[in-house]
Amino acid sequence: MSASAAEQSHRFGSTNAEVQVKRRGWFRRLLVFAGPAYLVSVGYMDPGNWATDIEGGARFGYTLIWVILMSNLMAILLQTLAARFGVVTGLDLAQGCRREYPRPVVFLLWGFAEIAIAATDLAEALGTIVGLNLLFGLPLLWGCAITALDTFLLLALQRLGVRKIEAVILAMVATIGSCFLIEVFLARPDWGGIASGFVPRLDPSAVYIVIGIIGATVMPHNLYLHSSLVQSRAVSNTVTGKREACRFNLIDSVVALNAAFFVNAAILIMAAANFYSRGIEVTEIQQAHALLDNILGDTLAPIAFALALVAAGQSSTITGTISGQVVMEGFVNLRMRPWLRRLITRSAALIPAVITIAIAGDQGTYKLLILSQVILSLQLPFATIPLIHFTSDRRKMGDFVNPRWVKLVAWVVALIIVGLNAKLVHYELSGALGAGPPWLSFLVIPLVGGCVVLLAYVTLKPLLRPGRVWESGKTTLVSDVAGRIQTMPFKEIGIALEHSPGDAEVISAAVTLARSNKARLTLIHVIDTPGTLVYGEESASQHGAQDKAYIEDLAREIEARDLPVDIMLRRGTPVDEIVRVTEEFPFDLLVLGSHGHRGLGDLVYGATVDNVRHAVRCPVLVVRTTGRERALHEEQTEPGFTS
Repeated sequence: MSASAAEQSHRFGSTNAEVQVKRRGWFRRLLVFAGPAYLVSVGYMDPGNWATDIEGGARFGYTLIWVILMSNLMAILLQTLAARFGVVTGLDLAQGCRREYPRPVVFLLWGFAEIAIAATDLAEALGTIVGLNLLFGLPLLWGCAITALDTFLLLALQRLGVRKIEAVILAMVATIGSCFLIEVFLARPDWGGIASGFVPRLDPSAVYIVIGIIGATVMPHNLYLHSSLVQSRAVSNTVTGKREACRFNLIDSVVALNAAFFVNAAILIMAAANFYSRGIEVTEIQQAHALLDNILGDTLAPIAFALALVAAGQSSTITGTISGQVVMEGFVNLRMRPWLRRLITRSAALIPAVITIAIAGDQGTYKLLILSQVILSLQLPFATIPLIHFTSDRRKMGDFVNPRWVKLVAWVVALIIVGLNAKLVHYELSGALGAGPPWLSFLVIPLVGGCVVLLAYVTLKPLLRPGRVWESGKTTLVSDVAGRIQTMPFKEIGIALEHSPGDAEVISAAVTLARSNKARLTLIHVIDTPGTLVYGEESASQHGAQDKAYIEDLAREIEARDLPVDIMLRRGTPVDEIVRVTEEFPFDLLVLGSHGHRGLGDLVYGATVDNVRHAVRCPVLVVRTTGRERALHEEQTEPGFTS
């Protein structure tokens, strides 16, 4: 399995990470490549999108439809570039940044990516909290507690397979999306107003919502995710194979993201028809179920809307978890267990949610949803600009480098994003710093200035000093490892024995290595009787005497085979004593026996191997053994017992 496939296996919890693409027929091959863009597009129909669409329609009518269309076209372009980057280079976007930029810049970009993921998870958590409130009347703060626990439920469900879960959740979101689309025709909106909404015009007071819509649609972390997901297909390492993969991924992105566009546009249109036309101010997302009253009725509409909120939040949570792993592994090469990664992200999201709900209630939740999407937009330049640079570099992309017209369009997209963000930051800072205390300026201005410097560096660095040529993502690690391979001399070998039949396999492995390396063997045994655990070295028992005789007899047998051998007897807890021995006597290798038990067996017999190998500094060889019970000397019984 390639390095890329191995990483996919680690992230998705499957040993069959690569999907074979060899199929007869154009349509069947297209279906094999379908999937990554749909997984990404689920995030474009999350609670954050719904909040920005509802706010845009309720406050500005149909005038922001062009923003949704523009954002969708941006997303198609950028996601296509991300997919092409992943297919051609064998790297995801985060790995590319790690290879291109100095370590301080890499850590800053990683920090921005993590902020974007936390902002996304905040929206998913709030959607679930509001959905539970609508379904069961559960107080929002109680919803926060339940949402914290859904981390473990989600990871348990993932054992069924991410694809199956995503199919069910996507079907639920598609159902509610279909309801919105049908409602568009039943509500008879102003079709003339809808048509005029495609004409670009921008009310200065709408900049905040426009930024939120762009952030909710393009989503910076999805660029990292998509460039990784496309590597799950076993594409042949030829120009023909990569070109076919890029073409099918383009079709996949266009179909999936346009479906998301129609759903988001329908939500905005219905918000304009139901709220804007009637002068109703939307202060909480719970009001939005009124959009479905005509088709589902007053009773069913809140339930359907709540179920869709929960489903959308949970589906996007899956992609957020995978994105977090991709970003962490790509930027800093740090792997973390999925449940721990999920717990950290959800904790970062719930802290502002709990504070906002406690202070501002439902209205604060709605505003926080929109703010989370604005934060996403503010992070966009730090993902899009490196992506454009990388895919425009012939030394990295070869024949798949961006054509001139694609470069032009991509830089126009980046300019629009940066320009709108700059306008929003200027507008917000002018008001906040003018009315705030003086110390706020000393805190905020250096922070904003640092972000501007970082953005300028990422933008101008490839133009002033072209980056180096990358090795393939599938061979870079191999080359690094191969260059450090060397012979390891084993002159001192420690053997941890437990006075059981399985010691035979452990000693056999150690003796084999000792003969080829002319090494000295040290037999290590820890006496762990109840008396020993209480009185330590001062304790004495028949059990301990038998253990000592057993080790001494084994030493004589090994010496008879012309091998030097020592004995090390200790009393206490096996793990602690074995680790202590390796610290006192620097072995070149420690040989341990493993019975292969797990779960309840670990609780009954202990998990010595795992605990020891993580604590010692020397290499550890684990030998699978067959014996677990302690062997007593033949025809020898305890006092008071007869055989």
